[in-house]
Amino acid sequence: QVQLVESGGGLVQAGGSLRLSCAASGRTFSSYAMGWFRQAPGKEREFVARISTSTGSTRYADSVKGRFTISRDNPKNTVYLQMNSLKPEDTAIYYCAAQPPGPTQVVATRYDYWGQGTLVTVSS
Repeated sequence: QVQLVESGGGLVQAGGSLRLSCAASGRTFSSYAMGWFRQAPGKEREFVARISTSTGSTRYADSVKGRFTISRDNPKNTVYLQMNSLKPEDTAIYYCAAQPPGPTQVVATRYDYWGQGTLVTVSS
């Protein structure tokens, strides 16, 4: 069982930066790959980024590649999403999620545990 709590969302101007954090409870955090997803109003939830368990290999959606960076600190049970050069189209609720061991997944249904989300609003 993993419980996830996101923080760090807010209002930022286009071109600005934010860092989201996701704190996890449970001793098994390091055994889960972690992902970030987002959902904009009226749209489906979409994959943003994923980081593996121990090797730290990452994968990004094309829309955020080169602007966002996912990282994790296993001793602190925390995963981060550094977001730079933000655009108005990045406005969404951002969720972190935990994927059990297995191949890289970018589909939300493959993730077992979810946080409550944090709102990011980028003004133009």
